Amino acid sequence: MKKKLLSLMLVSAMAASMVACGGSDTAADTSSDAATEDGAAAADVQSDDENTLTVYAWDENFNIPALKAAEKDYQDVNPDFKLEIITQSQSSDVEQAVTLAAEAGDYSTLPDIVLFQDHYIQQYVTNYPDAWQDADDADCDWSGLGAEKLSYSTIDGKHYGFPVDAGTAIFAYRTDLLEQAGYSIEDVKGITWEKFDEIGQKVYETTGKHLLCMDGSGNDLFYMMLQEEGVSQFKDGEPYIKDNKALVQVFEIIAKMAQDNVLYLANDWSDYTDQAIQGDMVAGVFNGNWIIPTMKQVADNSGKWEIVPAPSLTGKPGYASNGGSSLYITANCTKTDLAKDFLAYTFGGRSAEDGQSTTYDEALLNGGVIGTCAAAAESDVYQQGVDFFNGQAIYADIVDYTQNVPTVEQSDYHYSARTALGTALQNVIENGYTTEQALEEAESNLRFEMGL
Repeated sequence: MKKKLLSLMLVSAMAASMVACGGSDTAADTSSDAATEDGAAAADVQSDDENTLTVYAWDENFNIPALKAAEKDYQDVNPDFKLEIITQSQSSDVEQAVTLAAEAGDYSTLPDIVLFQDHYIQQYVTNYPDAWQDADDADCDWSGLGAEKLSYSTIDGKHYGFPVDAGTAIFAYRTDLLEQAGYSIEDVKGITWEKFDEIGQKVYETTGKHLLCMDGSGNDLFYMMLQEEGVSQFKDGEPYIKDNKALVQVFEIIAKMAQDNVLYLANDWSDYTDQAIQGDMVAGVFNGNWIIPTMKQVADNSGKWEIVPAPSLTGKPGYASNGGSSLYITANCTKTDLAKDFLAYTFGGRSAEDGQSTTYDEALLNGGVIGTCAAAAESDVYQQGVDFFNGQAIYADIVDYTQNVPTVEQSDYHYSARTALGTALQNVIENGYTTEQALEEAESNLRFEMGL
């Protein structure tokens, strides 16, 4: 029953999360010429060469440059190494390939390695344990890769995945708009959400700009604000909504910010990116760092943005994450030692610790991928100032933030919870619900969907 449900979830849920995780909705050519027209891989997914590994991945502008950088990096210690990248059109193609292989009981259709979304891997390992090989004995320092990031890929105490990108959130402010309202960037450091709302009202009154925006069809703000507090929307595998005191506080603050014109509720993803962020409607952005390229599209705003830790319920620096993916070794891999060493040396950060890494530097330069490895942040590339963010060394800062993101309980119903809370918010703002009524209904609907 769970396996069938999981397969159905791929169709409805994955498309909504593609942008946030570096996904692509256009098919790309494969570097190994082994992809079909619809992005699904052909049957020939293995190489007879003892120094060649195959991998499924998506997005030739983000993840693929990172993989090519890793191939080049590992060739420093193994000149004969080759990585054959079989490009999928989107992340859901990889999930579907694993599902079909597992349900057929034939893993020969899988490559050596797959790129997999963080929010889905635990259920796939649970439902299809024979599809994977753990990497617990790989030669890398797991402690330097970010505890929260590794919480997705650590299952029953064993490491399975190697992080590619950090979904670590940034909170960016337009300093010029803050100044117009009488504030500086220092005034928004270490503040509560109540204080943020107060500042936001003044910013809107003075500039006509909202201090924050949220994709109305995504509603990731709930998750990020809760994660800052070390709290999840789930507890022991069940929805934790109506009796979750932190969630009630977060919900009421979000509703108030929307009513105070501090938070702009976008109609959809396009409205969020094109109208709110790029359309100069907002003075602040809070989301995974993958939002940076969207912000950079407005060249006129270069030098006007800076990032700081987010506000929180108590005023402590807030750290959160949203989106991201990691690399996993499949059951079909017969060159497991090579796969582990390649991944540990590159994305596992062993070469970075030796001061010889090009994986993280070139992934950032060529694909905008910000990694999780603490040692990589010491490089000149990560330490350089970024003109768009007023010369701030944001990449090193983001890696530092990564090490501080709290680990919270995850669920394969993450996106369902997101939708339920978004509906609850609309019910309060537009339909006259009380907070209690809206959250009770949200939890009831989510429990029904989960079969509880």
